[in-house]
Amino acid sequence: MDIKSLFSEFPEVSAKQWKQKIQFDLKGADYNETLLWETLEGIHIKPFYHAEDLEAIPTFPLPPNHSWQIGQSIYVANEVSANKKALDVLSRGATSLLFVVAKTKISWKSLFKGIALSSTPIYLKFEFLDPIPVTNLMNYVGTEPCGIFLNIDFIGHLAATGNWYHHKDKDYQYWNEILTICQKNRGISVSGIGISLYQNSGATIVQQLAYALAQANEYLNSMAEQGAVEIKANPLMVFNVAIGSNYFFEIAKLKALRWLWRSLVVEYGIDSDCHIVAHPTKRNKTIYDYNVNMLRTTSECMAAVLGGANMVHNIPYDSLYHKDNEFGERISRNQLLLLKEESYFNEALHAAEGTYYIEALTKQLAEKALELFKQIEASGGFLKQLEQGTIQKKIKESAAKEQGKFDTAELVLVGTNAYQNPQDKMKADLELYPFLKREKRKTGIAPILEKRLAETLEQKRLQDEH
Repeated sequence: MDIKSLFSEFPEVSAKQWKQKIQFDLKGADYNETLLWETLEGIHIKPFYHAEDLEAIPTFPLPPNHSWQIGQSIYVANEVSANKKALDVLSRGATSLLFVVAKTKISWKSLFKGIALSSTPIYLKFEFLDPIPVTNLMNYVGTEPCGIFLNIDFIGHLAATGNWYHHKDKDYQYWNEILTICQKNRGISVSGIGISLYQNSGATIVQQLAYALAQANEYLNSMAEQGAVEIKANPLMVFNVAIGSNYFFEIAKLKALRWLWRSLVVEYGIDSDCHIVAHPTKRNKTIYDYNVNMLRTTSECMAAVLGGANMVHNIPYDSLYHKDNEFGERISRNQLLLLKEESYFNEALHAAEGTYYIEALTKQLAEKALELFKQIEASGGFLKQLEQGTIQKKIKESAAKEQGKFDTAELVLVGTNAYQNPQDKMKADLELYPFLKREKRKTGIAPILEKRLAETLEQKRLQDEH
């Protein structure tokens, strides 16, 4: 039945009429003071949204054939052990692999043994910067079709640690060599942009988007100077995104990221998709009432899927305080399998498209992020702002505001600053140190530090345990 004919007997109601009705029902209370509220991003949320909110708003729907992969993160210290684990998780529902590579001398043959590279997307996150392993990888892969993504982000490494891998000139030299290697051999995604760091350290969504775009622009500028934007990789870059608990905002964040990426690359005359790897944030995770983390990660993974992530890899509910264990990893993977197989999130990918509220949020986030991006570029670019400490200062300010909301319970983490279980004891269960580690080492710049909201409160509870 035609939806228009279904409601044809009802008169259309404009946004103005809705607002007048609300104002009447408020019985003299001020509409703006009573029903509008401002987020940390500076966005004013209205009590209702209307089709008029979407007028003249461009949208960037996902391709009809868009799908999302269930990822599994695997640390590679030993290739044989990592391969064994990879084959196991692929047999139990994972469809994509993220290898965290810890050493430069690596046998790709041993790591990839038995893995169908033509049908299994492989993401490689190197804990170093060296062109030799990439050369060996290209030689191993040869001309066989595959989907390999090199998440090389030496600027992100500088932001997270305060130091270059080697020094600035050598890092750029190595990166340009890697670009040349990939350009000669095959189209392959080279760069990874880490939004996760900014989210986990307390940056607002607008800051996350603007910093990711400015960081990507640093790489694109370098590529243009080297003539490397002719790399036929699509996608050219991968964005690694941490998803927070503000459900609708996180959906809009990913949609805004695609919008901003398209707006940026067109300036370089290249056609490249925005490829997003998403996972839940650490910022809101807790060690007390830790099973609630499963609920948090479920809604965060849902937001990632509806926002259009290409690959989602979950984090175990106990990853803060337990070493890697089969049970925690199986539960986290099964959460994604339930979303895909039992909740039909593979068919509901486009559910968020055209919704008044989310599309309006997407537009506002994109506009504010673009404005901040332009300010960064006018001030010399992301790298200069990072070296001057401006980025770190802005994130600290945003993190302090969010921390203040948590400390006053305006921002609630169930089981931690509200609805606590006083019988919950954790001191004896800590296999890992779950708090911010402050290392005494010399850094070139101040690093951006990841810190969870609950850390101070949790440390006090641990001290008070008997």
